[in-house]
Amino acid sequence: MNLETVCGITSKFPNNPHMEFAFAGKSNVGKSSLINGLMNRKSLARTSAKPGKTQTINYYNINDELYFVDLPGYGYTTANEKVKAQWGKMVERYLHTSRQLQAVFLLIDIRHEPSANDRLMYEWILAQGFFPVIIATKADKIKKSQLEKHIHMIREGLNVKPETVVIPYSALTKEGREEIYALLDEYLEQK
Repeated sequence: MNLETVCGITSKFPNNPHMEFAFAGKSNVGKSSLINGLMNRKSLARTSAKPGKTQTINYYNINDELYFVDLPGYGYTTANEKVKAQWGKMVERYLHTSRQLQAVFLLIDIRHEPSANDRLMYEWILAQGFFPVIIATKADKIKKSQLEKHIHMIREGLNVKPETVVIPYSALTKEGREEIYALLDEYLEQK
């Protein structure tokens, strides 16, 4: 498990030999924590107290079987509009040109209604021809009794299709990790 490739705005994307699974979400939604949790590592994907740290597309090679692709976060970054537009184009180019991309995981903070940026990203991923899996992060921050209510809030807020998979996830307790593994296994079995 290692960070194999880092692509910036002008980089040529790698032609990877294995399936890719992309992770998208707001800058502070917990993408790095999720990737680390799935890999059982403390800090391969760099987490930061300062949102907006991921400004590149980072490819993590997982046991020479698949890649986790960490996309730049949207929302809270202090980057200027021109740079944000370039990141958007970079992500769009990635979604259009990756021959190995199997699925996009869209991370949404379970505590809050999806933001306008979250809705835009969801609709945009659909428009690129992908059917995102929603990972509702920070599930340990709400009471168990509130879980279904918050999942419903996310479904309504994004106006998702009824069959959309929504998985509550906690970086602290690892809740949801097995469900994500099961999804990844389904893709790998179709290889």
